[in-house]
Amino acid sequence: MSENAPVVTRFAPSPTGYLHIGGARTALFNWLYARGRGGKFLLRIEDTDRARSTPEATEAILKGLEWLGLDWDGEPVSQFSRIERHAEVAREMLEKGSAYKCFSTPEEIAAWREEHPRQPFQSPWRDATDLPDGPYAIRLRAPRTGETVIDDAVQGPVRVANDQLDDMVLLRSDGTPTYMHAVVVDDHDMGVTHVIRGDDHLTNTARQIQVYDAMGWKRPVFAHIPLIHGEDGKKLSKRHGAVGLHEFAALGYPAVAMRNYLARLGWSHGDDELFDDAQAREWFDLAGIGRAPARLDFKKLEHVSGHHIGVMDDEDLLRVIEDYLVETGAKPLTDQQKSRLLPALPALKEKAKTLPQLLEQARFALVSRPIDIEEKAAKALDSVSRGMLKSLTAAVQHASWTRDELEQAAKTVAEENGVGLGKIAGPLRAALAGRAATPSVFDMMTALGREESLARLQDQIELAG
Repeated sequence: MSENAPVVTRFAPSPTGYLHIGGARTALFNWLYARGRGGKFLLRIEDTDRARSTPEATEAILKGLEWLGLDWDGEPVSQFSRIERHAEVAREMLEKGSAYKCFSTPEEIAAWREEHPRQPFQSPWRDATDLPDGPYAIRLRAPRTGETVIDDAVQGPVRVANDQLDDMVLLRSDGTPTYMHAVVVDDHDMGVTHVIRGDDHLTNTARQIQVYDAMGWKRPVFAHIPLIHGEDGKKLSKRHGAVGLHEFAALGYPAVAMRNYLARLGWSHGDDELFDDAQAREWFDLAGIGRAPARLDFKKLEHVSGHHIGVMDDEDLLRVIEDYLVETGAKPLTDQQKSRLLPALPALKEKAKTLPQLLEQARFALVSRPIDIEEKAAKALDSVSRGMLKSLTAAVQHASWTRDELEQAAKTVAEENGVGLGKIAGPLRAALAGRAATPSVFDMMTALGREESLARLQDQIELAG
């Protein structure tokens, strides 16, 4: 492949279910490789299996890619819509002699395989000249000697003896193309220069290369990436927890964090663990992909997620939170809630690993008066503590409402009552948030503002009545 040729990658999912986390990583690798080189990233929906392909699954895939932030060039291509083109190429190969008509029935093929176990099927029609009428499949006239070599950018040279490969069916007897044939035609016609996909496709590649060669088409660069395993080293499945991209989104990992984590899952750039999109596009290359299966590590994912939440712009983070609430079917934020949450984010985002954790800490900014007090917090609100809240209210009534001044006022009230700051922080926490565990009381007061903070304090003072 010429270094000057424009890079074209593709993601080609089958719409038979949700977007698996492994598929999302494959899409990301293709996106990063193309975007980092000014190339094109194409999307093809491999929907030739009409019995299993559904519009709902296609929509789920598109939605998943959009959530992950992977934009593609042009319109998504439907493989099923191109079956005439696939058939045309098969017939062209038939005319050239690189394919032949096979009249063997499924029963005859099954009988042959039973008689010749562990051998690739050898059609008796490969070199026949006296051909009958009736339905036939078109098979590739594959080489019987030598070997097919896959120069894989990740796995290195992979050699397959040609006598271990059968003459692949290109067109079935009902006139429909096989998936293995359609993939090659589509990749060629779409100008794909780099096929980056899971290494579970590696066994197919030798057969697909033979189609390229038979048509005289230039082979793309193949890069087969190892699969993702669970933390126990076994193939990722439901028993490991979340495996669908939508499940990770629902757990509250921001898309930017998922891009960082998935990029690092099987690929490395030195010791860099945390990076932004621009760095990922600049650094990503095929040489950095390892050959060993990657392991999904939820603790590491949480660490990456916490980092990106912490460095995110507050306005951007608020939009991410709003989108998350919509996606999970929660009530959208009111204007009042947004006005209280935004100034609270600088303090809240430092400790949160996920969006649900952040929202739990932000509860004080999202609830309305009168505040429900949980039992544990209510214990801090006796007549003495309410008296201190009354003193604090008077002390901060005309304060400038900065964090430092609020804290100093609380210390003064505590000293006047002969107690430590913690003795006033507990009832203050309960009055402001209704909880015993909250962010800093002074961070809450600055986020809520003077009017709301004093109103919440007054509610508890009046209860002392």
